[in-house]
Amino acid sequence: MASILAVDDSASMRQMVSFALRNSGYQVIEAVDGQDALDKLGDQHVDLVLTDQNMPRMDGLTLVRQLRGTDRFKRTPILMLTTESSDEMKQAGRAAGATGWMVKPFDPARLIEVIGKVLPR
Repeated sequence: MASILAVDDSASMRQMVSFALRNSGYQVIEAVDGQDALDKLGDQHVDLVLTDQNMPRMDGLTLVRQLRGTDRFKRTPILMLTTESSDEMKQAGRAAGATGWMVKPFDPARLIEVIGKVLPR
């Protein structure tokens, strides 16, 4: 079973994302912001990271840069799931190393479809 780290400061959004992922057979680890995500990862393996952008303590782009700066997460798919939709922000996401970008509100079926496309088989 693939493991996904879901990072969002909104409890209701984490709940919706986790529900969709678990119903599709994924194991989910939840974090409230980028710093919490790094703390929870420790030496734990995850197959994909799904993160919001606007969060306290550490935003999504900073988290992406931190993860990409380690050998362990150089090839791990990282998807941004955020209300941010500007081309500038999407370019910043690509530059940081994000694999993909989805805008909230999200369609759970579409989220699962995108995850299926980026997760290594």
